[in-house]
Amino acid sequence: MSDQISFDQFMAVDIRVGQIVRAEPFPEARKPAIKLWVNFGPEIGERKSSAQITKHYTPEGLVGRRVMGVVNFPPRQIGPVMSEVLVLGVPDADGEVVLIKPDIETPLGGRLF
Repeated sequence: MSDQISFDQFMAVDIRVGQIVRAEPFPEARKPAIKLWVNFGPEIGERKSSAQITKHYTPEGLVGRRVMGVVNFPPRQIGPVMSEVLVLGVPDADGEVVLIKPDIETPLGGRLF
């Protein structure tokens, strides 16, 4: 378990609901990855990301999927891609990423609380 944080520290991390609108293979990545374009609604708009999620997902199967992402980290260069959002997941029994999503449809841009 990590160190305890305050509620204010938790609230500083802006986690929102988005929908993948485009996904492409990312062969230039050091580890197998997929490039993602995620729409977080009118307030935030579309953000790009790179995710090492090739074990359970294909680019074709990701389009239209809702995901949760951290939208207030600074952009980070990952090879030729500038990642603008951290898409969230948890490990399966083998340590492979399983994406987190709301279990019912929610408005794009909805904030986790």
